[in-house]
Amino acid sequence: MPGTASAPLPDNSDSPAAQETPGRAAKAAGAAKGGTAGKPSSAMARLHKLGLKRDVDLVLHLPMRYEDETTLLPIADAIGRAGLGLSVQVEGVVTSNEVSFRPRRQLVVKIADDTGELTLRFLNFYGSQTQQMAEGACLRVRGELRGGFFGAEMVHPTVRAVTPGEALPDRLTPVYPSTAGIPQTYLRKAIGGALSRTPLPETLPLPVLQGPLAQLKLRPLPDCLRMLHSPPQEVDEHALIERSHPAWQRIKLDELLAQQLSLKRSQAARRDKSAPPMPRRAGGLLTAFLAALPFKLTGAQQRVVEEIAKDMGAPHPMHRLLQGDVGSGKTIVAALAACQAIDAGYQAALMAPTEILAEQHYRKLSAWLEPLGVKVVWLAGSLKTRAKREAAALVESGEAKLAIGTHALIQDSIRFARLGLSVVDEQHRFGVAQRLALRGKAEPDATGAPTKAGREAKGGETVPHQLMMSATPIPRTLAMTYYADLDVSVIDELPPGRTPVVTRLVNDARRDEVIERVHHAAADGRQVYWVCPLIEESEALQLQTAVETYETLVAALPELKVGLVHGRLPPAEKAAVMEDFTANRLQVLVATTVIEVGVDVPNASLMVIEHAERFGLAQLHQLRGRVGRGSAESVCLLMYQAPLSPTGRERLATMRETTDGFEIARRDLQIRGPGEFLGARQSGEAMLRFADLNTDAWLVDYAQEAAEMMLARFPEAVEAHLLRWLGGREHFLKA
Repeated sequence: MPGTASAPLPDNSDSPAAQETPGRAAKAAGAAKGGTAGKPSSAMARLHKLGLKRDVDLVLHLPMRYEDETTLLPIADAIGRAGLGLSVQVEGVVTSNEVSFRPRRQLVVKIADDTGELTLRFLNFYGSQTQQMAEGACLRVRGELRGGFFGAEMVHPTVRAVTPGEALPDRLTPVYPSTAGIPQTYLRKAIGGALSRTPLPETLPLPVLQGPLAQLKLRPLPDCLRMLHSPPQEVDEHALIERSHPAWQRIKLDELLAQQLSLKRSQAARRDKSAPPMPRRAGGLLTAFLAALPFKLTGAQQRVVEEIAKDMGAPHPMHRLLQGDVGSGKTIVAALAACQAIDAGYQAALMAPTEILAEQHYRKLSAWLEPLGVKVVWLAGSLKTRAKREAAALVESGEAKLAIGTHALIQDSIRFARLGLSVVDEQHRFGVAQRLALRGKAEPDATGAPTKAGREAKGGETVPHQLMMSATPIPRTLAMTYYADLDVSVIDELPPGRTPVVTRLVNDARRDEVIERVHHAAADGRQVYWVCPLIEESEALQLQTAVETYETLVAALPELKVGLVHGRLPPAEKAAVMEDFTANRLQVLVATTVIEVGVDVPNASLMVIEHAERFGLAQLHQLRGRVGRGSAESVCLLMYQAPLSPTGRERLATMRETTDGFEIARRDLQIRGPGEFLGARQSGEAMLRFADLNTDAWLVDYAQEAAEMMLARFPEAVEAHLLRWLGGREHFLKA
């Protein structure tokens, strides 16, 4: 175990810096396996795959569970526990060893002690194993006993050759996350060697430990790590597995603190950059736009508009996340921000993840702004080359003050004259690089001369203000951790007149009743969405498909106009179908999840979601938000296929019980973790390995307070802590 096992990663430096330098552990591992300098060994590559490049990475590679090898049972006593699902350890001498070919090739070994005999069965084995378990060898085996045809047996137990009477370990044996080609014995030796030679000086200054973190009574990190890697026999094993042990508390706090330090430092770095100040101007476009609106902003909208206006008036870039439930009115807030930028003499860009959503924004904003003299252009991949070239020319000349589109906005051929504001809708659907590419459109103009924004900057990099929007409300805990570098505005109020959507669960065996419900809705002059999860037949998932459903509804409802839209339709056909549905030339729209966001048809009052158990909560909530946008009572029917899994049942129950997006988001976080909310933010890199936001949210406040004190007073400690915990991965946090 740690401190005593021979280390395959030889020590060749005593300095702390060397211990926490990327690549050192893996290079040593390569040498231990016979690798040569400049030529990575297979062991090195496999360690890299696990993220183990430094000694400190090995030290922080913590067990996922433990095996208790501290006790032995007589074989007779162990056989008495067969079939109970318990893992036991016995020791005996091999009495027979043979390779059997019936019913299949397998190695059958029998061991015995003074109390009885036990069969070991290996369905996959190497020749070396038959030698290790030769007759007369003393074996210590661990595994689950079950009843076999010829008596109690263990299948593929853990086996170790021992000398008779060899002492038992006095500590639990760790089992680590691994990958093919890196056995547990190798990892244990590697981690033990790294622990014995890696200095772990305290990175938390005494004023922090005695101040913000005093109530936690944190144990020293080296003691916690040694305990977790090599727990004594008497430790509370349940507390270790559940990660509630005080040693785990220190690990989780340190990890959360590293995350907070990195994100807050990223936020501070943005404030060092310049952005064109755009103070609100009275009597301009913004005033005219507000006066022309046929409705009054809600109190929540007015509040976030003020927050955004204040940010845009500052000489450093706004980096704000605007979140609000489905239908809360985020688009109008984005339009007001664009007006403020245009009033100040700059352009604005709005990027959306799908053409349907981008076109929806274009229709709304152009209808609002073009009567006020603002040129709005739309850019999408489906545009003809000539139309795209004309739109790009308007953007480059500065004649177009607002550009709305998809990823087409960030193509190299699109140049802005004076971009001052970038808005990203459904931001979690874009990767970091895509969001940065839009921000980068405020670079020097096409002639190479600096833009006005650049000339007015006081030095340093100049970037536009950035507003990101999400209709998936982010739970407070997630916002405090993964989005700690953002300023967050929340629209927590729906516009008046929105009717609550009634949600009902329907077994798909009642499909005919649902079709009849569709018929009645259309007869009353309402429109209907019918959403399916797949486009065409799949052997893996026998689900009702969009194409099949379309054909069924056309046959069952011949007097109705039924349309079909999905992601594989050519963009022009997709746009034509959506236009027909918006104009009420179609009564029923069969669709995949392309209509999840951005579609606004107030006359649609019935939503049918096929195989609702296959969708995530966030998706279900977004889809349900397509109805209830008019004055008529709206209904969402969640059709499911029995039997439901526990998770599916929990999801559907949540949808039936509440329409509150924040409550749904909270439950979604509990069910599925943070991935749904984060999207491509991390570029695939896990930001939290040990802390679990469902159980450890209470530690986040402590981590935030400690991070603020360290950043203000202890910069060297900040660097040391980030080097230890993030190494070269800090850039993944700077989304």
